[in-house]
Amino acid sequence: MSGSTADDIPQNTTDDGFLGNRLKLLQPEKGYRAGLDAVLLAASVPARDGERALDAGAGVGAASLCLAARVPGLEVAGLELQPELVALAERNIERNGMAGRVSILEGNIGFTPRDLAALGLEPNGWHHVFANPPYHDPVNSPAPPDAGKAQAHLTLGSDLDDWVRFCCTMARPKGTVTFIHRADALAELLAAMTGHLGGIEVFPLWPATGKPASRIIIRGQRDSKAPLVIRPGLVLHGRDGRFTERAETILRSGEALLLDQPG
Repeated sequence: MSGSTADDIPQNTTDDGFLGNRLKLLQPEKGYRAGLDAVLLAASVPARDGERALDAGAGVGAASLCLAARVPGLEVAGLELQPELVALAERNIERNGMAGRVSILEGNIGFTPRDLAALGLEPNGWHHVFANPPYHDPVNSPAPPDAGKAQAHLTLGSDLDDWVRFCCTMARPKGTVTFIHRADALAELLAAMTGHLGGIEVFPLWPATGKPASRIIIRGQRDSKAPLVIRPGLVLHGRDGRFTERAETILRSGEALLLDQPG
């Protein structure tokens, strides 16, 4: 990983460490900022050396780079709507020494298959597709004051049906599609996945023992006929407020989050 000085950091941008500072990422000081969700999403993608993975709504490249750091022989591409985030993602790729394996392209999930193929993102061509979709519906949620944050957090014309449809279009047969989202969006996600994905696994993320899950990871496979499974999930914090041992190994050490292992 190449170094960076304060003079290299654009104005109104922070330089943040991920995976125990193995990765250093530039991101906007205000507005949407990548964090816990991006790391957990990347950890849950069951990618292997020699495969290809696509990050839908890649932002500054946090999830893409975390996944690439864990699986050295993996090719990762991302699609991001906001050009200013694409520019930061390109810098993050370069400064973390991953220019040969990771790329973030400007575009959106509403592009036609022909447009996506012209970008080099061919439909039905990815072993794994993953996303952290917008969390709020603008009809029911007030927009954040920051325009970039609003665009990242609100659906702005695309709903979960659109995200599921896009990811399923991009995944190859038997490929996986993985989302991280609010726990209260589970019913909507399952409805959107029905008829498109099988072998669905629902993995709750518990803030602490005894507390309701605030987030879920949900993963399905194209062309699978396997039944839905609800996994034990992961407890993130202990009674002392610190991350649990398993959460620590994922967030700091960059280990995989295996959905079939209780935590």
